Amino acid sequence: MKPLITLGLVASLGVAQAAELYSNGPAVQGTPPLSIIRAGGTLLGAGAQGSIPNLVADDFSVAGPGWNVEGLSFFSYQSFAGGAYTFTGVTWSVVSGDVSTGAVVASGTTAASNGGLVGYRVSATTLTNTDRAIFRVNLDVPDFSLAAGNYWLRWGLTGTLASGPWQPPTADGAIGNGSQSLTNAAFLPVVDAGDGLGVEFPFLVHGSVVPEPGTWALMLAGGLAVAGLARRRR
Repeated sequence: MKPLITLGLVASLGVAQAAELYSNGPAVQGTPPLSIIRAGGTLLGAGAQGSIPNLVADDFSVAGPGWNVEGLSFFSYQSFAGGAYTFTGVTWSVVSGDVSTGAVVASGTTAASNGGLVGYRVSATTLTNTDRAIFRVNLDVPDFSLAAGNYWLRWGLTGTLASGPWQPPTADGAIGNGSQSLTNAAFLPVVDAGDGLGVEFPFLVHGSVVPEPGTWALMLAGGLAVAGLARRRR
């Protein structure tokens, strides 16, 4: 099971202001911010061309009473985009159970907003190469709820350039079960041909935590107390 990110309390106002509920790993790291192919590996990125469709996927877990999901963020590049943001949309779905055949909990094709240039995908011998600029791609999705459990997030992106979109692995070189579906085929684990090991893909989930039953009771009691005080003052 992958670790959950520490939660904060914020207003439910979209990706920009919603809490970061989950991170599946860093898209870039270091100074300057880079995503470097791990030692022994050769994989620059997996095809995530949603128009074909080629899709990628990775799993995550929801703990506690559940989440109210309001937004998603992805990290991708189109080769030779330079500093230009070229992404237009994302086809995505959250499934419970098997990544290929599980029950779809939520899905959509959503316009993408520019979350900014975060770094570059490079090799250990080409650290200054800027051909593969990784952008954060934000989605403000229709709100949906996830109960505690295990899920897969599946996605493919569209963009205006010919090469890509490509999905880079996490910058920490984590070994995992990131998967890919080519032209509607079943999802299979992505394996780096260089070292024969699996990968993880970076993404973020934004929203708020469903309050515990005890919290709802306290909120209700507080609301009733305020209402009663207002009536007495009148």
